[in-house]
Amino acid sequence: MGTHEEQDVGRQRFDVADAAPLLLDARGVVTSWTRDAQRLLAYTAAEVVGTDVAGLLSAEDAARMPELAGRCRRDGGWAGLLTARHRSGRPVRLMVRITPAVEPDGAAHWLVLLSDVAGARGWDMSRTVLEQMVTDSPVGIAIVDTDLRCVWSNAALEQFGGGSAAQRLGRRLVEIQPGIDTEGIEAQIRHVLETGRPVVGYEHVGQVRSAPHRETAHMLSFTRLEDDQGHPMGVYYTVVDITERHRARQRLALLDRAGELIGRTLDITRTAQELADVAVQGFADFVCVDLLDSVLRGAEPEPVPRGDTDQVPLRRAGHQSVNAGVPEAVVEIGEVATYLAGSPPIRSLVTGRSWREERLDPLAKEWATDIPGDRAATFLELGLHSVLIVPIRARGVTLGVTTFFRRHRQDPFDEDDLALAEDLVSRAAVCVDNARRYSRERDAALVLQRSLLPRRLPEQDAVEVAACYRPADELTGLGGDWYDLITLSGARVALVVGEVPGHGIDAAAAMGRLRTAVRTLAALDLPPDEVLAHLDDLVGRTAHEEGFGPEEAGVQQVGSGCVYVIYDPVDGQCTMAAAGHPAPAVVLPDGSVSFVDLPQGPPLGAGGPPFESVELALAEGSTLALHTDGLLARGDRDWTLDADRDRLRRALERLAPTLDLRCRAVVDALVPDRPYDDVALLMARTRLLGADQVADWDLPADPAVVADARKEATRQLTEWGLEDLAFTTELVVSELVTNAIRYADGPIRLRLIRDRALICEVSDGGATAPHLRHPRTTDEGGRGLLLVSQFTQRWGTRFVPEGKVIWAEQSLTDPPA
Repeated sequence: MGTHEEQDVGRQRFDVADAAPLLLDARGVVTSWTRDAQRLLAYTAAEVVGTDVAGLLSAEDAARMPELAGRCRRDGGWAGLLTARHRSGRPVRLMVRITPAVEPDGAAHWLVLLSDVAGARGWDMSRTVLEQMVTDSPVGIAIVDTDLRCVWSNAALEQFGGGSAAQRLGRRLVEIQPGIDTEGIEAQIRHVLETGRPVVGYEHVGQVRSAPHRETAHMLSFTRLEDDQGHPMGVYYTVVDITERHRARQRLALLDRAGELIGRTLDITRTAQELADVAVQGFADFVCVDLLDSVLRGAEPEPVPRGDTDQVPLRRAGHQSVNAGVPEAVVEIGEVATYLAGSPPIRSLVTGRSWREERLDPLAKEWATDIPGDRAATFLELGLHSVLIVPIRARGVTLGVTTFFRRHRQDPFDEDDLALAEDLVSRAAVCVDNARRYSRERDAALVLQRSLLPRRLPEQDAVEVAACYRPADELTGLGGDWYDLITLSGARVALVVGEVPGHGIDAAAAMGRLRTAVRTLAALDLPPDEVLAHLDDLVGRTAHEEGFGPEEAGVQQVGSGCVYVIYDPVDGQCTMAAAGHPAPAVVLPDGSVSFVDLPQGPPLGAGGPPFESVELALAEGSTLALHTDGLLARGDRDWTLDADRDRLRRALERLAPTLDLRCRAVVDALVPDRPYDDVALLMARTRLLGADQVADWDLPADPAVVADARKEATRQLTEWGLEDLAFTTELVVSELVTNAIRYADGPIRLRLIRDRALICEVSDGGATAPHLRHPRTTDEGGRGLLLVSQFTQRWGTRFVPEGKVIWAEQSLTDPPA
């Protein structure tokens, strides 16, 4: 850009004031040329006036002129990008606006405005387009001036409370959202104003007006706005709700802390108190642990009376509260709490099933009897409003109950909270029972390990599965091997085998933490390499925060191995990734055995290159064999990878009547009765869903297609004999397809899968997941996903390379809602 003329061209912007005008007649002939146009393209008026404007364009764009002329006449104008030919022959990329200009005599002319896009930021957008982008954005956006007062906000920001855009105008954040950390947020705004450097991904955790009774998490990003001279005018910021992600992180942290703190000794009351201590603050506000008196004596649990008039004595083994002194407790630790036989704690004790009540009767008293007069109080007086009661069960025996309460400052317990509480209590239950039996550390570790392995694998139709676990010889200690099968959306399953280095109770507890973390990550529907990446980050961060040295690494999670496999029975595709773990073997339907060429990622927490996934198509009837390295361990160093694979190949080639017998036969052939290391083998024989179980449709992004999608779905249900599900399915299809058309990009696809459940999937090219919200009575929309969540068994979102899939499942065994 050396010449003055070129510098002028480089400074061209999309502003109309900077555009070069010219005039065309109705045939597209140049009738008027300007100096600005001459500076832009270097042609003189004599060279251009009277010629067809197509002669100034590239050959490709010149061929488009008849089409553009028709669009101008039809739409009254046009705006877009064209390539012109400079007088020197070089191409010039132009932003072009064409608008009609009528002469006094009524002759039709066209006014053309040319702007050079070289050096510009991008496409020229009108103010109307820009306003539509920010106003209709689902992300909350606001602008504050240099005094930090709100000068503009969009409608999406109202979902976080603080009033409408008009109510926010001229007010600072402390006035709009009192109670949140306004000092921290405004400090970020001032920093951006002073430095001009944007802040991205600032997380705020607290309570906002839209959710005054629960902790929420939001991610904010800040960018400075400047005038033409570069002076700061204010800051615009975006707000995204990440509460669910924050709660998932909290659950992972709580499970990690529980695995570390619960059951480190063989003391029953200490274990009970550890459970109460871990659950308070992050999960519950008041927790009490009550055990059968016989359990505290070390005896077998006594039968519980079942009569409604009987009273059942339990002994308080531990309790904790967010309030100093535990004022909610009606008895002290070590004292007897007598409950009525028909009360919820005793029903849970007798049946072995958990009990959840979102809203307690505020005027009811605790279920214990013989409470001293100065301690008796209603739930309302104690401030307790929601409860979970989880039986403490180990090896099929109920030892007591754990009760979790929440005060009014938190949301009621939901199903996810119940699952988390059951996981916490199950860990403590094993430790309590081990202490009761006065077993040595080896027996305690073995019981813990077995309790953390799945008692039975879930029923599903994607694979036929068998598993075998054999603990190590007691002379060499215990390890941390585990296996799992996890059902995923879309009739898919995840197969997992992993191992923790070292032996003893630490390795078993670390295995439990890893397995729980894997199940939590699997619920997010991530691909295998991302699951291992998150798991690797969790292991590395835990080791760093807890300061484990190299000499301790053998009994911790660092160096753990894991292989994670996802199988899709719709198309037979299998995706897998490994972290320091042997690759699976594949037994084809003809009996031949091969080994997956799987890139080996580093062990968990060890650092190294990123994990890689591989995909392969499996024929129906193929068998995947996932195993830990203990399957091939022989206690000597005279071995090679090829020799070990040959041993495993010969064992897998042997036939057996059932997959379960085949699995046991492989372990018996390769592992001695007293193995050198723990052994876990998981075998899965693949199935494919029939063509009559899957139906899909490609849909155009046209709102009119929603009705057709509903009709096609209803017709398919009729063919499957599922007419009873037609109403709910039509609602699901209508909502999901409408959302995809309205908010997403790219191709839209509807798929129905008839498996153990009826699965409805809608895929699109968007990368933003929908969020369930509870609309107010006066809201005109926002109820679609709420209805989907209430009428279906479960729903969710998974991301794929092409975009995302939103799915919903309806049970085929339960009656329709």
